[in-house]
Amino acid sequence: MLGFDKRAARSTWTAALVLLLLYVVYLARKTLFVFTLALLFAYVLAPLVNLLDRIFPARRTRTAALALAFVIVVAIVGALGYLLGVRVVDEASVLALRFPTMVESWQHPPPSDHSMRAQIAERVRSEVATRSQSLISELPQYGLQLLGVASNLIYVVIIPVLAFFFLKDATTMRGHFLDLLEEGPRRALLDDVISDVNLLLAHYMRALFLLSAAAFATYAIFFSVMRMPYAILLAAVGGLLEFIPMLGPVTAIALILIVASLAGVNLVPIVVFVVLFRVIQDYVVSPHLMGRGVQLHPLLVLFGVFAGAEIAGIQGTFLSVPVLAMVRIVYLRIRKARLSARQATA
Repeated sequence: MLGFDKRAARSTWTAALVLLLLYVVYLARKTLFVFTLALLFAYVLAPLVNLLDRIFPARRTRTAALALAFVIVVAIVGALGYLLGVRVVDEASVLALRFPTMVESWQHPPPSDHSMRAQIAERVRSEVATRSQSLISELPQYGLQLLGVASNLIYVVIIPVLAFFFLKDATTMRGHFLDLLEEGPRRALLDDVISDVNLLLAHYMRALFLLSAAAFATYAIFFSVMRMPYAILLAAVGGLLEFIPMLGPVTAIALILIVASLAGVNLVPIVVFVVLFRVIQDYVVSPHLMGRGVQLHPLLVLFGVFAGAEIAGIQGTFLSVPVLAMVRIVYLRIRKARLSARQATA
């Protein structure tokens, strides 16, 4: 006999709401990504804001500390943009003008001997020439993408404004989240998860910022000492790509080697330097800065990076590691809460 099962209906209704929520998230994915960037940017600024807030202990709000922190950051970014940005743009313009000539010289090299070293150089030359021609044929498409990025430069203003509100009202927003649940185990679990996620994102973003700055400084110093062409441009590219897990550093290395090969620079010291730098950066500095909360198995990181790229492109790649780390935190907290409940019952 057919009947109405309230439990099944409740489960079906819950599943429908979850699917609707996921669909809404997908529709608003661009806006959510902007808010996510603002939140992560707030974590980068939080140490400076906290330091300034301690200097003004008599203040009841953090507005003064926030305003001063943003003034300091804008001044630093403006100074760096003036000192380095102009040189990066100049080097990029020069490289764009000389790139066809550099590729042509690689396609028609001078006569050489038939030694093993010459054969290896010829092989590398042919590969670079082939890839370079492919890159040149795709430059119009990349140009359209750059125009799309330029049209979204308004986010450069929106993201700091959103970060200001995240920093100003973080405590209030956390209280509203906790008020969704009554006092009890579930509220305590939510409080623990929020605390762990807050600590995770703080460690991750500050470590990522320091790793990017270290990559830029190291590349810039080494390339300048080596008198390598386009040193600041390549250093800036290497520093920015440090924000993309795993694939970013590999892409930076490939671009550095291609430009160095086209410019006729000896690749041996550059390869040795890059290998040593990546070993120190990935196995010494990064684990120390990230902390245990962000330590994920390399296979899981690779899965997240490729899956994120397929789902949301560069945005998904950038967010893959923190999302996986947050899922890990939620799983561990729920597991710990269940084990504690079982022990209490026993």
